[in-house]
Order: sequence, then C-alpha cells, then structure tokens
Amino acid sequence: MPKNKKTEWQVGDPAISVVSDQFCNPYPMDLVVKRKVQKFSKDHYEVFDPSGNLLLQIDGQAWGFNRKRVMRDPAGFTILSMRQKGIALKNKWEVHGGESKEREDLLFTVQQSQAVSLKTSVDIFLPENNNVKKSTTCDFHASGGYSNISFKVFKSDALIAGVGVTHKFTWGSFCKGKYNFRVRVNPEVDYAFIIALLVMVDDNENWC
Repeated sequence: MPKNKKTEWQVGDPAISVVSDQFCNPYPMDLVVKRKVQKFSKDHYEVFDPSGNLLLQIDGQAWGFNRKRVMRDPAGFTILSMRQKGIALKNKWEVHGGESKEREDLLFTVQQSQAVSLKTSVDIFLPENNNVKKSTTCDFHASGGYSNISFKVFKSDALIAGVGVTHKFTWGSFCKGKYNFRVRVNPEVDYAFIIALLVMVDDNENWC
C-alpha cells in the first residue's frame, strides 16, 4: 500500500486549541517573530501581525539550566510559562497556563525525539497523553530550527504551521541573538501554541 501523503490543515477543519481558542483564527495567519538578547543572559521575543501590531511577547533566560520563559500579551498579562525540566539526554519542557506549576494547569509537554540528532525534532504531548516514558504516540510533532532554516509542526500527517528565518545568516548576528522568523499558521490553529513551540525549538539551537 502507498504511504499516506502529508496534508495541510485547512479552512473548515476542526479548531486546534491548546492554549486558548482566542488564539485560533478562521483564516491563515502570517506572523513575524523578532528575537534579541537583553543584558547578555536574557532574551526577548516579540510577535507581530503583518500590520506591525504586537500580539505576543516572550522573556526568559538565554542560557543556563532549568530555564524559564514567560509568554505575555501586549498589555503584560501572563498567558503561559515554559520551564525546562532538569538535565537529561532528551531536553524536556513543561508548559503551564499563567505562572502556575500545578499539574492541573499543565497545557502540554515537549521532549526531544532523539537524544543526539543533527536536526531538532521534538514530540508534543497533551495532558491526557502526558506519560512521556510510556506513551509511544505524541499528539503533535515539530522539527527544524535555526540551523535548518525551517520549522514545521504536524498533527499526525497534517501540516499545521511552518516557520522560516527571514534574514541572511551571519555568525555575528546569530551569536548576538538577533534574528527574525516568519511564521505561517494554518486556519483554526492556536498561534500561541505554535509560537511557544518555536521558542523552545529555537532554544535547542542557541549555543553561541
């Protein structure tokens, strides 16, 4: 039998709401994500729509262990918190609503698919499927990163979002932490969820 062909999430498909349905739009969204390092140890992401309106902002530690990143709306209200969990061969993050650490507020867990790989590849588990050690089927899969110039998120075989780096690569700009992403989010897909994934996958690529 032929292998299933990968498809794209389209208008009319069910909404994919992971963070909140307020971040799901019935049309494709093109977003610009700008990253820069502040005060050497902290980095800052800003997310804009095509008109230049600020939609989201993310702050956190650029280096170190047990990193934490916080996503806020333009008014500064905390949407979610991303926390790296310990030191392991497979990098793992837990994402909670608001500033919470409680299990009942867990939104999703992200873990590297392979301990050693030239290409970033992560599996995403929702709370009802969150026994990562025992579960063999993830809810979403993401791959790519800065060194690969692309970043894609899939639900099963369906593409739900794609990301590309939008400026010419230079070692100077990369090591200073200044570069931009252009994000294409398919209809009815939670763009806050996609941006959180982008930040965590990009984190795996930042070694300068």
